[in-house]
Amino acid sequence: MLSDAGPRSALIIPTLNAGELADQLIEALARQSFKADRFLVLDSQSTDATAEKFRKAGATVVEVQRASFDHGGTRQHGADLCTDAEILIFLTQDAIPADDHAIARLVGALADPAIGVAYGRQLPRPEADSIEAVARLFNYPAADQIVTPETARSMGIKASFCSNSFAAYRATALAQIGGFPRGTIFGEDAIVAGRLLLAGWSKAYVSAAAVVHSHGYRIAEEARRYFDVGVLHAREHWLRKSFGRAEGEAMAFIRMQMIYLLKHDPWSIASAAVRLFAKYAAYRLGLAESRLPITFKRKLSMSPRFWRRQEAVLQEAGFGR
Repeated sequence: MLSDAGPRSALIIPTLNAGELADQLIEALARQSFKADRFLVLDSQSTDATAEKFRKAGATVVEVQRASFDHGGTRQHGADLCTDAEILIFLTQDAIPADDHAIARLVGALADPAIGVAYGRQLPRPEADSIEAVARLFNYPAADQIVTPETARSMGIKASFCSNSFAAYRATALAQIGGFPRGTIFGEDAIVAGRLLLAGWSKAYVSAAAVVHSHGYRIAEEARRYFDVGVLHAREHWLRKSFGRAEGEAMAFIRMQMIYLLKHDPWSIASAAVRLFAKYAAYRLGLAESRLPITFKRKLSMSPRFWRRQEAVLQEAGFGR
């Protein structure tokens, strides 16, 4: 895949047993008007045909040990393999470009030399219910936005929001802040966006650059995800200190969700209320994770492998469980 002009670029996709999504993504990438100079897939030992499908599509496939997969560390490994690229484009295997110009529009935002990272819009899946859809509408609206170091101060925690499901980074900006963090439970994209803003870079949200990407989480799964968000905010406390607490953003979401559901799906309001309570309780537990035993945290988390690694480190250090 070769770009027609401009800075050298790399498209990097972590994969694991993508199944039919691999076919959908490969087809959508083949139609893109922007072609990256490098196409790299970081595959975590898939047991299906994922790796072979991407090889046939022209990707360089690098195997990553599944047990050592790390949201930030694995992506940084990809960046390290593409040192000649000035623009690093990241996708996830379930983020399908919505049209033929999605990547071109995203990369175009980096023509502004002040932009360190740009991320695109995420649309709900066709089969998404109202609760799943409104979450995407809240986090990914139809209007573009540029967040500068100056405007970030008044935005709260939302200033550091970004998603590596579809994002493009200026390689020099990423290198300036030390790259992607290693050993985080998740949220490496928020950490990088926050560090870029604090380092003087701006962040772009490009609504016309869209992918279809959402999740139909059950209540327990959403709670586990928000436990992990709490862990992230507890361990990366500088995010809340620098940009503000998450509760203000939560209240804005609750207001939008209730208005949307009243109009489109009032029968879902009870379920939404239960979800909100579960997410908030889980988030607060995550903030207090330092006082919880690892075995309990592993059950509460969407990332049990992270806690197993934490257990191993403690055992090696002689602290047991």
